[in-house]
Amino acid sequence: MQHSKYLKWFAVAATIGMLLILLGGALVTKTDSGLGCGRNWPDCNGSLIPKEITTEVLIEFSHRVVTGLVSIFILVLTVWTWRALGHIREVKFLGFMAIFFLVAQALIGAAQVLWGQGDFILALHFGISLISFAAVLLLALIVFEVDKKFDADNVFIGKKLKWHTIGVTLYSYIVVYTGALVRHTDSSLVCPDWPLCRNDQPFTMPYNMYEWVQMGHRFAVLLIFIWIAYIAWHAVKEYKDQKVIYWGWIIAFIIVILQVLAGMLVVLTKLNLIVSLLHSLFISLLFGLFCYMILLVYRSTANEQK
Repeated sequence: MQHSKYLKWFAVAATIGMLLILLGGALVTKTDSGLGCGRNWPDCNGSLIPKEITTEVLIEFSHRVVTGLVSIFILVLTVWTWRALGHIREVKFLGFMAIFFLVAQALIGAAQVLWGQGDFILALHFGISLISFAAVLLLALIVFEVDKKFDADNVFIGKKLKWHTIGVTLYSYIVVYTGALVRHTDSSLVCPDWPLCRNDQPFTMPYNMYEWVQMGHRFAVLLIFIWIAYIAWHAVKEYKDQKVIYWGWIIAFIIVILQVLAGMLVVLTKLNLIVSLLHSLFISLLFGLFCYMILLVYRSTANEQK
């Protein structure tokens, strides 16, 4: 159907746009451009269009423009999916989540510009944006599911995999928070080596808060890597007949490998900007995939009750 085709393209555009908001926010943080427009919001240095363009102004102002435009896209996508696919039980909830958390992250960003925020509050900003991204991604996937190109409705997930899926998704949010905390406390390069803080001193405890933040994040990543590896092994062994689950966890394992490698290179390349943005991209995709797996868990439970 033409209607369906246009909705698909729009859903893809909104998802990519939401990803640009995430990466734009990461770029603002990584380049210290948060005050590129001064303590002014929504205007920039006292005017609607900045008069003097510096690198910091360009990055911060572009992020605001992209956020504004994509917000309109997500609002339209939400209304469109409610009207076209409102009969699908998850659609209205996901639309609400996308809008609510998009507004929440915008307000936290505005509060940081106007009044400043502590590092522990700022670390929440990326995580809140991540929930909005996941909701938009799930809406887009549901739009594509309507054609039944892949069977993601008739799923049956065992109790063991259900609890692992819920657990690793919740835990991934902690990993995301510790990673954001590393960035916002300027702890990224406090440890010169990898995987240990100092490879020539393997049994030395962290010296200060910054090293504790950095090594705490690395330990959290190690745990999630092992956890996802185990879940992927379990899915490959037990769910060969359910391709969405089978391939979903294989892809999750591939993404977490890329995430770990990007994290290593962030340290070894001394915060190379491209590598740092890839690090943010991989965790965004991984969290979005986890949320889709949670959706499948919900559907499996509903199928069992029929």
